[in-house]
Amino acid sequence: ASRPHLVRQRFLCARAGPPPSWQLALPPICIKRAAMFGMFRPGFGPGGPFEAHYRAMPVAFIDKQSAEFGDKVILPPSALDRLAQLHIEYPMLFKVESTSSGRSTHCGVLEFVAEEGVVYMPHWMMQNLLLQVGDMVKFRNLSLPKGTYVKLQPVTSDFMDISNPKAVLERTLRSYTCLTVGDCFVVNYNDRNYELEVREAKPADAISVVETDCQVDFEAPKDYKEPEKVFRKPAA
Repeated sequence: ASRPHLVRQRFLCARAGPPPSWQLALPPICIKRAAMFGMFRPGFGPGGPFEAHYRAMPVAFIDKQSAEFGDKVILPPSALDRLAQLHIEYPMLFKVESTSSGRSTHCGVLEFVAEEGVVYMPHWMMQNLLLQVGDMVKFRNLSLPKGTYVKLQPVTSDFMDISNPKAVLERTLRSYTCLTVGDCFVVNYNDRNYELEVREAKPADAISVVETDCQVDFEAPKDYKEPEKVFRKPAA
């Protein structure tokens, strides 16, 4: 068998062999206390962009297991107060940077109920940023272009054994607001976690996946190995 080809799709994953094409129009992301977002409008307020430093904690420390499977963090109430004053645009997106490693990613926000000075983050996001519990991270709000293209690579081949990968990835991406090149994000299915790495994105290395049609290519899994060639001796 030859190496699986890159298959152009619309937001969803390939099984072994050439899969069909799919299309997904991603829905708006709903956030608690959304009624308050009516006060937000495009652009930054007179105070400039939102910036703050927090100590990173895993969402496993609080009763928010569902937050593990998305890119939304939990910020303190003071963040919402500040963001409301700045009149930032919806959905709220942030650049998150580790002050120790210098690595960065992007995320949305789920709630504003964390203790002051603390942000609760999904485990996969902390791994991408090389964070330990209590490490400092810098948050800055920003706007990201709507994604038109992304290339994903399963970390392991078993992801391609999922019977209906289209439905699985559709459901997963409803919990995401953006994708960043270099990140590995988690797909949870049947109590198993599968990792997908973002290899490429257009029109930028960080894209919004809220209300957008995004074309997707898939690379062969990282652990894929070419089958060994068997040479047969010609018949005498």
